[in-house]
Amino acid sequence: MTIPSTVFRFLLALGAGLMLTGLPSPSHAQNIVVMVNGDPITDFDIEQRSKLDQLTTQKTPSRQEVINELIDDKVKLKEGKKYGVDPGVSDINQSYEGMAQRMRITPDQLTKSLESKGVRPETLKGRMKAEMVWTSLVRGRYKERLQVGERDVAQAVQAQTGEKLQVEGTEYKMQPIVLIVPRGSSAAFLETRKKEAETYRTRVGSCEEANSLFRSTPNATIRDTVTKTTAELPEPLRKVLDDTPIGHLTAPEVTKAGIEMVVLCSRKPTMIDTPKKREVREKMYQEKYEKTQKAYLDDLRKAAMIEYRNR
Repeated sequence: MTIPSTVFRFLLALGAGLMLTGLPSPSHAQNIVVMVNGDPITDFDIEQRSKLDQLTTQKTPSRQEVINELIDDKVKLKEGKKYGVDPGVSDINQSYEGMAQRMRITPDQLTKSLESKGVRPETLKGRMKAEMVWTSLVRGRYKERLQVGERDVAQAVQAQTGEKLQVEGTEYKMQPIVLIVPRGSSAAFLETRKKEAETYRTRVGSCEEANSLFRSTPNATIRDTVTKTTAELPEPLRKVLDDTPIGHLTAPEVTKAGIEMVVLCSRKPTMIDTPKKREVREKMYQEKYEKTQKAYLDDLRKAAMIEYRNR
């Protein structure tokens, strides 16, 4: 999961020390403020989220802003359960541990840091769970809508920089194959393996055949699929791949590992990527994501049963 960047801003706030000051008992603050689809939000929930928001944004949110965030979380979690998106305790703990690792501290130290600021770790974990569910829902349900076309990216880059990106390249999907030759093997053994390689070249006509053959052949291995574009490959290797029929093996080469070949699974035209293109594509995707998730959340809130008890 990608945690919002604001979460990491509280590194500075937490860096002041790990001294535990003691948390107030939640028992005094269980007054229900809002019911969301039958699920309560209490004064204590609001107090905790307010403190967490102050850590992550370095700003003091209004009480209504915090209530709205908590309502959104309740709505997101209910929608997640509707579609079977419901991360378990182990999933949340794993994300929590991952956050601690990125901060170069242990999970226990993260917990103590939060508690020293008056925030229970469950408060952060609750927000993390809501974001995990929501990201999964939006990307899963609106996958097609969120796609960014290469033509649109090229036009956007050209509008920004004047660059024309109609540079065609080729995308190659392939699987490396190694016929193992132990160190110290004789020249005769090496020659035998070369002949075996040439024999295999006449037998293989597809990636499926290559996988079936080499996964059951002793002293041979076929690796996972590798995808490379024209810009990532040296000219000699591009020529070899361009001259190799789809599904067939390249000529064998002697390497430290043994006799190596590549089975070419596919070869198709593609637009050559550039750092600017990646930057523009990511920005366009983020804009689509924000627009889509906002409309989705607005619809869910309109359909939700939200009852204020005390304001």
